[in-house]
Amino acid sequence: MAIQSLNSTFTALTNPTHRTILMRLARRESTVMELARPFKMSQPAVSRHLRVLEKAGLISTTVRAQERPRRLETAPLKKAIDWIEKYRQMWEKRYKVLDGLLEELQTIQKHGDQKK
Repeated sequence: MAIQSLNSTFTALTNPTHRTILMRLARRESTVMELARPFKMSQPAVSRHLRVLEKAGLISTTVRAQERPRRLETAPLKKAIDWIEKYRQMWEKRYKVLDGLLEELQTIQKHGDQKK
């Protein structure tokens, strides 16, 4: 996976407005006006947020007559989850090794205390 694509996804997800928009689009596709309703910002401001999300590949626009509903695109989120999961598994293995070492040290200490 291109690191730039992953960077774009994570950068877009850092913004709470972007996350809110994505959560709303996860329920159903919506127009700019529908997406702008709950926010205390202008429609052009919401459009700027949508451009960032679209550039990151997280949303797409459909053209239907005069409407331009936005839709969630899940592929970049799946790639981000896969990337996170790979590192989670790596750290899980490392923690298991550390747990084993800690257990071994505790056993050694316990045996040392019993000899006193």
